[in-house]
Amino acid sequence: MTITSFGPANLIARTAETHPLTWRLRDDGEPVWLDEYQAKDGYAAARKAFAEQSPDEIVQSVKDSGLKGRGGAGFPTGVKWGLMPKDESMNIRYLLCNADEMEPNTWKDRMLMEQLPHLLVEGMLISARALKAYRGYIFLRGEYVTAAKHLNRAVAEAKAAGLLGKNILGTGFDFELFVHTGAGRYICGEETALINSLEGRRANPRSKPPFPAAVGVWGKPTCVNNVETLCNVPAIVGNGNDWYKSLAREGSEDHGTKLMGFSGKVKNPGLWELPFGVQARELFEDYAGGMRDGFKLKCWQPGGAGTGFLLPEHLDAQMYAGGIAKVGTRMGTGLAMAVDDKVNMVSLLRNMEEFFAQESCGFCTPCRDGLPWSVKILRAIEKGHGQPGDIETLLGLVNFLGPGKTFCAHAPGAVEPLGSAIKYFRPEFEAGIAPAESGSLTQVISPTLVGA
Repeated sequence: MTITSFGPANLIARTAETHPLTWRLRDDGEPVWLDEYQAKDGYAAARKAFAEQSPDEIVQSVKDSGLKGRGGAGFPTGVKWGLMPKDESMNIRYLLCNADEMEPNTWKDRMLMEQLPHLLVEGMLISARALKAYRGYIFLRGEYVTAAKHLNRAVAEAKAAGLLGKNILGTGFDFELFVHTGAGRYICGEETALINSLEGRRANPRSKPPFPAAVGVWGKPTCVNNVETLCNVPAIVGNGNDWYKSLAREGSEDHGTKLMGFSGKVKNPGLWELPFGVQARELFEDYAGGMRDGFKLKCWQPGGAGTGFLLPEHLDAQMYAGGIAKVGTRMGTGLAMAVDDKVNMVSLLRNMEEFFAQESCGFCTPCRDGLPWSVKILRAIEKGHGQPGDIETLLGLVNFLGPGKTFCAHAPGAVEPLGSAIKYFRPEFEAGIAPAESGSLTQVISPTLVGA
């Protein structure tokens, strides 16, 4: 895994003023443990929050900063915190960290947990103080064995130093933090499915309302935030809202910095902390180094397998939610994938849809039956056995599984890349359609019949 800060001309130094998430990283990639973390101003923001700010003031500060969720949905964090009940009698509250990073092509949270585990612990400590939560869980992807090891050590170090547990920093505030490894389901990235899994139930999304802020884990008020989101909290509390907002590039409606990356057949695949609003072309050419010799960029995804494909001309878009929306898709996790000119789009989409079909929880019919149907059609087209009308059927499924038509956002994310691939590369799909035989009947889903 590459963690670099090389810019267009020379090495860009990571500093606390410009890289709040990554400036403490060691050059050798080893974890930053408690002594070194505190030497680099670690837990200074937590001490400030406990000494100088009330819980409501912390919530307001995060709200004013404009921090949004970094897991892909982009919901304003302070607004989410504000949904927690004000009733002081509800003293059992939970803070959950969504560390179930199973989005294909995304590994940003893994880097933070493996190399800066105390940054997440401090972010959760401040957040728990703001939310008046007495217990927290880091719900971790089971395959992240190294991250689990490092997080457990960081929790133990913080507890021994009086930064977790009872009467933290002499304030009378108690907060226990636990690392919980999941069984490995993509659907646990949805917060209510995560809650069900944490409780020992099947990882199905829950009906909302009630929302977790009112009825969450074990029926108590619960707030769920992503790893990267929580890791932004110490810098916001420590440096203030005006500084945080100043980090983004001009034109960006999102504030702060974002872990962004590029994978695929690029010269320098990696992960970088960059300001919101950076042009995708800068990320691709100056940081990722462009395509390897002998390869050309065919298309790219801006933020994980659940985002739509874009063309090379779309690299002029700014990397923030609104900037990517202008070119027709979502920013997602911000870790882009370059697709080279030697890749067949039908094969790529068949592989993606197989993953999404396997990871469906099976609760609602459109997702349970629609995704395997798309896989069956794509397999036939890939082998040259597609039937006339298959592409129209796929487009009908894209519509039928779209936003607002399924129980959760799994299916809409699964079919977004499929719809965009057909839009931009339809001839590749048409090439797999066998000639119609005389008198054959083909069943086609008409988009007009499914709410287009």
